[in-house]
Order: sequence, then structure tokens, then C-alpha cells
Amino acid sequence: MTDVSVFHSLSYDRMYWAINLQRFSLIRRRHHRRFVISHHVRDPADSELSARFPAGPGRSACVCVSIIIKSLKYSIFPIVVQRRRVVIPNSHGEKLVGILHETGSKQLVIVCHGFQSTKDRIPMVNLAAALEREGISAFRFDFSGNGESEGSFLYGNYRREAEDLRAIVQDFCAKGRVITAIIGHSKGGNAVLLYASKYNDISIVINISGRFNLKRGIEGRLGLGYLQRIKQNGFIDVRNKKGKLEYRVTQESLMDRLSTDIHAACHMICQDCRVLTIHGTKDKMVPAEDALEFDKFIPNHKLHIIEGADHEFTSHQDELASLVIQFIKANYQKDGPTSKRADGTIDSRM
Repeated sequence: MTDVSVFHSLSYDRMYWAINLQRFSLIRRRHHRRFVISHHVRDPADSELSARFPAGPGRSACVCVSIIIKSLKYSIFPIVVQRRRVVIPNSHGEKLVGILHETGSKQLVIVCHGFQSTKDRIPMVNLAAALEREGISAFRFDFSGNGESEGSFLYGNYRREAEDLRAIVQDFCAKGRVITAIIGHSKGGNAVLLYASKYNDISIVINISGRFNLKRGIEGRLGLGYLQRIKQNGFIDVRNKKGKLEYRVTQESLMDRLSTDIHAACHMICQDCRVLTIHGTKDKMVPAEDALEFDKFIPNHKLHIIEGADHEFTSHQDELASLVIQFIKANYQKDGPTSKRADGTIDSRM
């Protein structure tokens, strides 16, 4: 006899809860495994429990449970989710810190944050939670110079962030994981596209609110005449409304941004890589017109515009997560055909 906790996360604005399955018998029934419960199961919703207890001596251990939750529209799966902090060095020896949402799947999706953001912002947390509900492991991390990761914050840094992503991909691949997809929000969208243009090893790329024209949006942050001022002084300090220094833009980092050619990168993404761009019509940070440009130049591309959504999809988190999950499931190349077990359940890697 043993105890196990099965955690099932609901959407961002809902509660997290756990079902405790205590003292279950481990039995085998024919050639397929089933959860068998030998103790009362309590959960916070109105539930119906159906359990079968196959008899017979000499049966080997395994588990089976069938739980039907009436009052929730979500399906409940026996997925043990572990969230743990993982540190991975980049090519410069800086420690990149992330959170692994471990569901036990070999497949892994990597989620990248945007400009002056972190792995703990709402879109990144929600997407990782949505993936874990589907039984897909996810990893959200801080780029160097952001959040918990080591390094200095740099204004441009687009190619270097793509190389941070490369370090993450290589580390998990070396551990036997299969990178199913890479997802980037805002500047992270540029990072995943730049990655895909250079390394042809990820078949699904999702760009959320990424900027196509990197020459736009600079004046809003640095002010009028920024080129002349930065050439004169060598840097521009960006301060908040209270006058507190937020970050320094050097001439080198500005030139890094201005020299990053997203248009050329889009042409270099191979036909086999399936790319989804999601953008909101109310995005005041990056105009939705940029999404239309991605659609023109990326070979294998799908575009989805969410009406009324802002840059972080504040009121459209469920719709955003649903689109991402659907695209990954529809395009993921399985090693073999989906098969049905004798009990009618689907045996699939996703």
C-alpha cells in the first residue's frame, strides 16, 4: 500500500487542487494497466467514482482509476506534476534559471519571455500550466540579464537570446528529451524565430506578439533624436515616471537591434517548420500589422488575430492557451500511429 497525490491545475483565474488517492492496490488485469482504488477518494467537487477490483492470485502490480467530475467541464487525468527550479549554463558561462513543469512526458515545450520580462509573467505561467494539463512537460526560463538568471541586461541582445535558447535546447536534448515546440512572447517571439532561422531542429514554433520591424518602437522608449544623442554620449538612460533608472541603452546594444533583420530570418525558416503567429488587435506595444508581415514571408505559416486582445492577452488567456495547445497537437509528428487500447482509451504520445 502507498499514497500518491495527483495534481490537476485549472486555468489561471481558477484554483489549483489535488486529488489524493490513498492506499490503492496494485494489480494487473490482462495486458493493459488500470488504476484500482481500495480507499475512499475525496475531491473538492461533486464527483462520481467508479472502480473495478479484478481478483485472482499472482497478479503483478499496476494501477487504475476512473473518476468522473460532474461539476467541472475539464477532464481529470492521473498526471503527477512536479514543478522544480532548473539551472542551465549558456555559452558564456552564465546560469540561466527556469521552472520545469514535469509531467513525466519525454516531450518538452520551451516558453520564452519578452523584453524586460521574466518567466513568471502571466502569459508564460499560463501557457506552461495549460501544457501540463495536457500531460506535456514545459520549461519557462529567464534569458540572461533578466529575472533570476545571471548576466547584464542589454537592450538589443536578440541573437544572444536565441543562443540562450540554444543552450536550453541542447541541455534537455542531451538528457533524452524531445523538444516538441518553442514558444516566445513579444521579444521572445523574435528569439524563437531567429532560432528557427539558424537551427533546423524544432518543427513547431509559436510567435506571440512578436515585432517584425525592429526599427519601430524605439522612439517611444528612447525619445526623439535618440540616434544623435546616443552617438554623442555613447548611451541613453531610460527612466520611469518617478525618475528611477530602469536600464541603460548603449550604442552597441542599439546597433544590435537595428542590425537584426527579422525579414531575412523569416525567409531562412525551412518549409518543414510549422510556425504560428498570434496577435491581438488592441496591442499597443507591437501593432497587429506586424503579424501580417510575418504571414507574408514565413514559408509554412498560420496567422491568428484575437479581437480585442492586448499585448499580454490580459483578458484572453484561455483563448491564447487553447490556440497554442491546438496548434501543437495538430502539428506534432508522432513516432507512430495513434492506437487504441482494449479498454477504449487512446494510447498517444501527446
